Amino acid sequence: MTDQLDLMIARVRTGAMTRREFVGRTTAMGVSAALAGALFTKAAHAEEPKKGGVLRAGVAGGESTNSLDPALAASDVPYMINRTWGETLVDVDANGAIEMRIAEEISSNADATEWKFKIRSGVEYHGGGTVTADDVVATLKRHTDEKSQSGALGIVQGISEMSAEGDMVTLKLSSASADLPFLLADYHLNIQPGGGVDAPAAGNGTGAYKVVATEPGVITTLERFANYWDSSRGHADSVEILTINDDTARTAAIQSGQVHVINRVDPKIVTLLAGSSDVAIERAAGPGHYVFIMHCDKAPFDNNDLRMALKLAVNRAEMVEKILGGFGSPGNDFPINAAYPLFDDSIPQREYDAAAAAEYYKKSGHDGSPIVLRAAPGAFPGAVDAANLFAATANAAGIPLQIQLEPDDGYWSNVWNVQPFCASYWGGRPVQDQMYTTAYLSTAEWNDTKFKNAKFDELLLAARGELDLAKRKGTYSEMAHIIRDEGGLILPMFNDWVEGRRAEVGGWISDPQGTLMNGTALTKCWLNA
Repeated sequence: MTDQLDLMIARVRTGAMTRREFVGRTTAMGVSAALAGALFTKAAHAEEPKKGGVLRAGVAGGESTNSLDPALAASDVPYMINRTWGETLVDVDANGAIEMRIAEEISSNADATEWKFKIRSGVEYHGGGTVTADDVVATLKRHTDEKSQSGALGIVQGISEMSAEGDMVTLKLSSASADLPFLLADYHLNIQPGGGVDAPAAGNGTGAYKVVATEPGVITTLERFANYWDSSRGHADSVEILTINDDTARTAAIQSGQVHVINRVDPKIVTLLAGSSDVAIERAAGPGHYVFIMHCDKAPFDNNDLRMALKLAVNRAEMVEKILGGFGSPGNDFPINAAYPLFDDSIPQREYDAAAAAEYYKKSGHDGSPIVLRAAPGAFPGAVDAANLFAATANAAGIPLQIQLEPDDGYWSNVWNVQPFCASYWGGRPVQDQMYTTAYLSTAEWNDTKFKNAKFDELLLAARGELDLAKRKGTYSEMAHIIRDEGGLILPMFNDWVEGRRAEVGGWISDPQGTLMNGTALTKCWLNA
């Protein structure tokens, strides 16, 4: 309860939670109404947002091929940029609850097959004009087009009918989905004028900051949007997002004050930075995970015995200790952990077993040629070291795993989702349906293991419409077993978000939903000096 209360107090301090919301939630947790009111008053006056200045973020995970088209965002820099200039219908807050953004009301029918979203009045685009229900429908329709290459394709494909009437958007689903609002919080689904069909990469949205200039792989500059609708966000005069892929350079940038926040703090230097009075280390445990992905439709990874051999050849405990410095937990080859309410903790933890790995490798009939795993420093923090640890334990089991080092620039367009075996990462999603729909549904654009399983797809659709939580948990458990034992995912570890913040940055809250306060650090934080 203490962690939840701290998160709510932090949201009060940034103006993101009203007294009614705070008192309602805290009394539901067993806090008296009188104490809840006193806590709200104290929190609300503890730290007032300051206006002005230039707030800068140094972010790893960017390249020269990046685009402002939110459909294509696949790494931390474009994710951060798009979260700064754009907004979705709804968001998911640090407590895992739906937060209204472009939509101000949501309702559904009894069996969750039809949903209605009332669009907030007067929300302006940076380029002029206001958001309409037609814009929302056009945006969602654009992401259903496979030509858009949208990371949200798997999410919106389940919508069979979309209509706009006045300020209301109605979505009818091909099958029930109790979690649809969570799915529509996906960061690819920024609402754009006309759906972004004519100019998807224009960066014309409704966020707290508007794009002034962008140089992909280098820097994007944005300035406060004068007509932004939400006064609790957008405190700096302008913000800058600098692509700094090199760990040493990024660390030096925050130490010197060149930037105010950074992502991906190397666990090896946490103690060094934490000892500085100028820099604070922020840590949040959530659903993010570091992975090695195999394409199930390409040899030799189309052989499940070989896939199982590689899964058993990973020393997960060693990776958590040596790569994460303990800032995380072992993975189990399916993308769900205790951050999800319906997680099944009874599934046995997969351990390193050289003998069993060797037996599966022999059974696979592989010809003994090198199995190439591609990795780049920016694939995830410590990716190359993790790949080398993997190679060492696999080689000890008689598996000829070989590491091929790739450059960071172009990695997310030339290697990830293209090459059959590579290092990657996922930020996780608020609910299991979204995680599975985005990356494991057979038809998903971002099905990066090329895993196609009719039974899995059937279970996913059944779970969406299941309102009995016990039954849904059972279905998700069955799906986890399928991914774990048949899929192309090797998930050695779940990572904490470990990030750096200058002491003068105010308004920071711990948000497990994603890196840098789920991409909102620049819109919610301010400079105290």
